[in-house]
Amino acid sequence: MDKKFFKDKTVLVMGLGRFGGGVDAARFASKAAAKTIVTDMATAEELGKALAELNNCPNIIYHLGGHKAEDFETADIIIVNPAVNPNNQLLKLAAQHGRLVTSQINIFFEMCPAPIVAITGANGKSTTTALTAHLLRAGLGQKDFSFTNVWLGGNIGNEPLLTIIDQIKATDVVVLELSSFQLEHLAQIKKMPHVSLITNLTPNHLDRHGTFEAYCAAKENMFSLQTLDKENPTVSVFNGDDPITTKWFNKYKNDSGRICYLTKSDDIIETFRKVFPLPGKANLENLAGAMAIAKHFKVNDERLLEALPKFKSLPHRLELVATINDVRYYNDSIATTPQSVMVALDAFSQPKIIIAGGYDKHIPFDELGEQMAQKAKAVILIGQTADKISDAIRAVPKTNTIIEMADSMADAVADAAKLAEPGDVVLMSPACASYDMFENFQQRGQIFRDLVHSMEQKT
Repeated sequence: MDKKFFKDKTVLVMGLGRFGGGVDAARFASKAAAKTIVTDMATAEELGKALAELNNCPNIIYHLGGHKAEDFETADIIIVNPAVNPNNQLLKLAAQHGRLVTSQINIFFEMCPAPIVAITGANGKSTTTALTAHLLRAGLGQKDFSFTNVWLGGNIGNEPLLTIIDQIKATDVVVLELSSFQLEHLAQIKKMPHVSLITNLTPNHLDRHGTFEAYCAAKENMFSLQTLDKENPTVSVFNGDDPITTKWFNKYKNDSGRICYLTKSDDIIETFRKVFPLPGKANLENLAGAMAIAKHFKVNDERLLEALPKFKSLPHRLELVATINDVRYYNDSIATTPQSVMVALDAFSQPKIIIAGGYDKHIPFDELGEQMAQKAKAVILIGQTADKISDAIRAVPKTNTIIEMADSMADAVADAAKLAEPGDVVLMSPACASYDMFENFQQRGQIFRDLVHSMEQKT
């Protein structure tokens, strides 16, 4: 597949998204195809920011506030947003009419001339993706380093993939974050990265996948469908601190044409630990995986030691917002699963006041409740899941954890400030998606930042 494939065709982009998930596909289609239709259930007013990014794109017709069946019957190609359920009736209608249904990530894999390094997992994948690219960039110019440029893409605010496809060369390398939804799409064309890494596996997106087993199966596609090549072996990196990914290592380690690495946080020598700026064991697990890839491509220790201190935490991921009256406020809005909050709890030894709750993805909170009861000084709850998380904490006998309910993020931050004492940590780590109260996790995190900075200005 190349750009010529889209010439003289009508392309339907399904799902622009309130924070621009389909903008890259729409921009690409407007340049490559004869006619582009963008369709979304949201209205033009709701999609204002995403639509503004497409102002200069020709050949786009917008069908917003709902979908039209005839679009799916007549368009030559449908580029579907990964968030759209594959069982959607309109996609089935398109298939019945012989239309090609694809996705942004599928097109990118079909067209990308460079090798792809991809990271997936339940938690830590964005940080590990950015860290892997950071360490590979440290090798640029090194005598035995084989790449001329390192591209970074994914859910971390980087350039859209199809927008930059013409700039990527065969001598480059692309580092991507891949979700379970994207891996489901790639499984349809049986294309997977040359280098694949998984951070860990805990329940997530059960509202879409139904069961944890189905979620794991979507993730495992990244390894089971890798093309094996004895002359240029495929690389698979597994987290030895996670029981499921360790089992996968044992399953795939003897494949001919595949190199497998099993990484562990304990294996990182003290020299590297001392210069790595991110807190907690989970970030050491992320570092172990990223370093395995960097060393596979021969980035030397001297360059790694120089690069590691310069790596900064990504926005909304255990991000220190401010210190007020000796209380540190952290934005961990990306923490949309119970497991990610448990990781955050273990990252700090200080007394912790947690702000949690949000959209209900039907993930159980039993273990999180137990961990909060043991490790949190106080928990302030918001959103749809507030009662569920409260019940899980109260089910733990003899807990001293304070539980409070708040109607808004503003109320939650104010309550946290009243409870906090010098030396405490206030951690906004929701354990849930944001869609019940916010547009996305970025908006949730920004509102938390703004509230904390407002308090800071008053002190």
